[in-house]
Amino acid sequence: MVDDQLRVQWINPALAEWLGLGLRHAQGQSLVTVLQDAGVAAQAARSLAEQRSVQCRRVRLMGVQGNQQVDVSLQPIDAAHLLVEVHVLAEAASTVSPLSATLRGFAHEVKNPLAGLRGAAQLLQRRLDDPDMQALAGMVIAEADRLAALANRLLHHDGAPRLGAVNLHQLLERLSDLIQAEPSPPRLRHDYDPSLPDVHGDADRLQQVMLNLVRNAIEAGATTLTLRSRVEHGVRLGERMLRSALRLDVIDDGPGVPIPLRDTLFEPLVSGRVDGTGLGLALSREIAHEHGGELRYASRPGETVFSLYLPLPPRAGAAAPTGPLHG
Repeated sequence: MVDDQLRVQWINPALAEWLGLGLRHAQGQSLVTVLQDAGVAAQAARSLAEQRSVQCRRVRLMGVQGNQQVDVSLQPIDAAHLLVEVHVLAEAASTVSPLSATLRGFAHEVKNPLAGLRGAAQLLQRRLDDPDMQALAGMVIAEADRLAALANRLLHHDGAPRLGAVNLHQLLERLSDLIQAEPSPPRLRHDYDPSLPDVHGDADRLQQVMLNLVRNAIEAGATTLTLRSRVEHGVRLGERMLRSALRLDVIDDGPGVPIPLRDTLFEPLVSGRVDGTGLGLALSREIAHEHGGELRYASRPGETVFSLYLPLPPRAGAAAPTGPLHG
């Protein structure tokens, strides 16, 4: 509990222990000193001034176990006292998943080859006179930079995503450019819902998911790919039932997922190819989960659909049609 000067009047033992503070030491300290987050303190001041509750979602606070993700609830008790509740998110209990820990080793191994690849592409770009070939070299440089950034994030302590507004159709168009640059690109079709809003996410990681799905389809023998975007109503993501969610589909005409792999397809080191690592889909599912979404598939010979589901942004959800929920 803090007063109207945002100084701690009382703190429970659980929060004090989580922050690594003594009970007596915390009392009288400013909220920004105790939580080490000016943003939460600013929201606390607003909550008191406006006398209304405020929820701060997915804030990163420094506890004794490192930087962790929490929700902070701010509730005025009266004009001069504010209750501050800190809820550590369940997924933040382990800062690095087993898959990410494994991928750190791969990240170490790929950084040097990526640097060499980028350098060679830069030399080619400078020496080529054909604008189209220069553009292709530029694409190699951009992809090398993106992969190097992903490797650096895996090597970073918390591997936290870099969140911002992501235009999903721009992401799919860039994906299309990458597909066309493949040695033997498949026939490509687009089926977009133009009303799709931006999402709050990490553009590089979301693109990595879609790129993994596309390359899996190509390596499985697909000759035609369809990239489709939709808003779907009545979707369950994990334990939540959402009125609406965004869905990105990669549809291919390949032979389908082999029956023996269907129950374990998203597990690490499971692959239908002799030379496959079995990490692409496992990493893609992890990225979907860290965005609050899910990765699903349906497969039969001649048509396989991998679908990335993402929560619909709140404002877009408020504007969505209000019909009955359906699956």
